[in-house]
Amino acid sequence: SHWPARTNLAQALMATGQMVVAKALLNELAEERPDDAQVQHQLGKASFELNEVDAALEHFNKAVALDPGNAESLYWIGGIRQQQGDAAAAQATYAAAAQIQPLIRKRAIKSPADFRVLALYAPFGGNTPMEYLFKDVGYDTDTLALFDTSKPDLSSLGSFDLVINLISDADQSEAVLPLAAHLAAQAGKPVINDPAKISHTTRDAITALLSEIPGCRIPHILRLPADKDVSAVVREAELRFSFPLLVRPAGTHGGDDFEKCADGAALAGFLKPRHGDHYLIQYIDYASADGHFRKYRFIFVGEKMMPYHLCIGNEWKVHHVSTDMAHHAWMQQEEAAFLAAPGAVFSPAHYRTLNAIRERIGLDYFGIDCALDREGNVVVFEVNASMLVHARNEDFPYKDPYVRAIKDAFDAMLHERAGKAF
Repeated sequence: SHWPARTNLAQALMATGQMVVAKALLNELAEERPDDAQVQHQLGKASFELNEVDAALEHFNKAVALDPGNAESLYWIGGIRQQQGDAAAAQATYAAAAQIQPLIRKRAIKSPADFRVLALYAPFGGNTPMEYLFKDVGYDTDTLALFDTSKPDLSSLGSFDLVINLISDADQSEAVLPLAAHLAAQAGKPVINDPAKISHTTRDAITALLSEIPGCRIPHILRLPADKDVSAVVREAELRFSFPLLVRPAGTHGGDDFEKCADGAALAGFLKPRHGDHYLIQYIDYASADGHFRKYRFIFVGEKMMPYHLCIGNEWKVHHVSTDMAHHAWMQQEEAAFLAAPGAVFSPAHYRTLNAIRERIGLDYFGIDCALDREGNVVVFEVNASMLVHARNEDFPYKDPYVRAIKDAFDAMLHERAGKAF
């Protein structure tokens, strides 16, 4: 049946993004060997890449049933459960995976590897998305899963040249960041994205940090503790904000569970059924002269500021995946023009503002989502290391060279910090 050749072909198809063909081949293999856990695992990954989340979960669960020691499938299940909002199931699955295999080893695509990285990761926190950046690299990557109860022994992990802290969300990972900071300091190696600096990147802390930068317009933000009385919150909001205002749970990104409230009654209606800390955020109308809303994303890699995307939408809540850009050539042309020449949109003064933001944040790798208001200010929506960089741009192929440039810059930064020629 040429099994090894066919499994290698499936891996090659997945590595080159041909997920539909890879999945078809893997389904054939699964029919021939229904008890092969690795085939089920690969089917889970292919299904996830095709956004078939329920199918992915089914395949990963089959892989674990066939091989209970399959920690990697458990990590995938935990990630999907967390994405689906099932916090209890996600946490239990992550804990089971970490107990089996706290260190996830990924080998370089060359031998010998250029160097070895120790990556710190919080399974039940917010982390820098690294699937693309860590893909097909010339260095070994060991990812250590950390919980606030973890007591890792660095001496048991072997030698490494560089520590990369992936724990990026100060709200979700408040309990584990001190442990990550201690480990990073204890390692005695160069550190990318010092955990101690991540601790100062909550939305309200960022507002305080950036508020006095010339040309930077950042919304006023108030953090609400979980146990705060809703009526008191509404009264405080009416005193400190003008309606409409925005509200979202702490530790969330993207557009889900993020709403604009027209008045105090709408705010109370949003908060009453929800638990946990929330942010109240001043609403800034950033619509362009043509009535469209434009949100720009830059990725900072070391001292480089690199364009990643432009989202154009008809509503204030704009995310690339939810826009109608795939059906409007002019929007794609405008995004392509921005990527090719961001200096045609952002003036030297804007760049000075963005560089001042980079210096204040002080991280090695992070992103900013921003807009330009009609007065020429840089309107800052979000600044953190949790922003996604990916290569799944089938509808927007003009993005590919700019995404690749970010990965190349990231690789070059790691080589430089590890003291290895690139």
